[in-house]
Amino acid sequence: MMGSAHNITTAQALNNSSYTIYAIFLSLGTAGFPSGIARRVAMYNGQGKFKNSQKLFRTGFWLMVISGLAFAVLLYFLAPFFAKNTPVVSQHDSTLAIRSLVPAVAVLPSMSIIRGWFQGNQDLQPFGISQLWEQIFRIIFILASTYLLIYQFHISYVVAVYYSVFAAFVGALASYIYLIHHYYKQIPLYRAEESKSHALDLHGIKHILFMIAYESVPFVIVGAGITLCQIIDQLFFKQIMQSMLHKSAEYTQYIYTIFSANPSKITAVIIALATALAETSLPLIAAKNAIHDHVSIKKLLEQNLPFLLFVLFPAATMLGVLSPEINGIFFTYDSNGALFLYVNIWQSVIMAIAINGLTLLQSLHYSRKAMTYLLLGLITKIVCQLPLVYYFQGMGAVMATAVAFSVVCLLSYHKIHEQFGFSLRHLIPIIIVNVVYFVFITLLTLLARQVYLPAGKVSGFIFCGIIGVIALLIYILLANKLGLSERLFGRDIGK
Repeated sequence: MMGSAHNITTAQALNNSSYTIYAIFLSLGTAGFPSGIARRVAMYNGQGKFKNSQKLFRTGFWLMVISGLAFAVLLYFLAPFFAKNTPVVSQHDSTLAIRSLVPAVAVLPSMSIIRGWFQGNQDLQPFGISQLWEQIFRIIFILASTYLLIYQFHISYVVAVYYSVFAAFVGALASYIYLIHHYYKQIPLYRAEESKSHALDLHGIKHILFMIAYESVPFVIVGAGITLCQIIDQLFFKQIMQSMLHKSAEYTQYIYTIFSANPSKITAVIIALATALAETSLPLIAAKNAIHDHVSIKKLLEQNLPFLLFVLFPAATMLGVLSPEINGIFFTYDSNGALFLYVNIWQSVIMAIAINGLTLLQSLHYSRKAMTYLLLGLITKIVCQLPLVYYFQGMGAVMATAVAFSVVCLLSYHKIHEQFGFSLRHLIPIIIVNVVYFVFITLLTLLARQVYLPAGKVSGFIFCGIIGVIALLIYILLANKLGLSERLFGRDIGK
């Protein structure tokens, strides 16, 4: 709906530069309180101290109201600074786009604490449904406002971007209304729990809230690791490109869009896969660690990485070989964009393995180590950014991120190996299978393009669907025939 390729590139740059800043401010605004409150509420409820849970929730809620408003005001006044240093042509447009997210930053921390309350009470229905409502209303508002502004009122696509980022607030508001409605429906149940509760004995609530924040800091920093890397690109790339290499603002914006703004939407799939797999291992490893069962921990650790790579490598291979079509479907058919997407996909594999390692460290109660390793990685990114971007421009920024997360990988897995002595030899069969798979699928896709080369979004989607299904079946066949499925799952896939 944005129209020309130029409009799409500018819109993506504006959108991405706004949301990256927003993600950081949201992390700072919540400071890990929702999950911290959820843990404490569950603990007090287990002790029959429902009144303590209520008191902690109410105090935490008002603290998050204040925090949300404070960070919203801060974002509003810092918007010109971020806009000035971001790789977007118009500072004015970027400032308005960032400020369009101020209302969302104001309400999301307090809304998140209500989700934490329900989560702590083992009431997971509102936790999940509220997120569904948030995204449904957000997407409807984005599509409707964009269509009306551009096609009905013939207003600039830039204004449509403002409305699109403002949609985060619309989604948050819909979620807030649902959560409050559900809370009032549960009041009779809460009164019943209150009547059975022990007397309120929650002393030193300021200290408890401070401890929640203190315990959450490593989780917040590690959770925001990828976003912090994107912030480094956003704030330093423009200066190197324009001040040192004397590139135009339009060229800088274009390169930033195709190396960062666009690929991050696709690589998020790979990161989400890694996060999901890591988080399923976390409670199992944490439980074993609590009873100091090192033999079981070692076994779980030796299962974790093979399972991750079994899913991660073929996903990256499929997305990588189809990067020209994927880039065309979601953005525009652009050879430079396809190349950057391809490189970013494989860079995101390194990031995913690193995030998995940091998550394992946290589950093993090495949260400070995880935070330290991530900070060392970010320092590496900053140090590498100048020389690599100077010589390789956008590709240099991607390379700097890959080097940074490689450092995180080495430090994280070295620490795990040092403590538990787990072996990496289990990875050899997976690597062999995936090297064979990579070569085969690459040749298959090149051959398919000789027969039919898609040029539109629909034809590209059909091409990706057909190649994707064939590639998936081939991977399953290879894994079964070469004994990888038997080694990992005890039986062939599909049997």
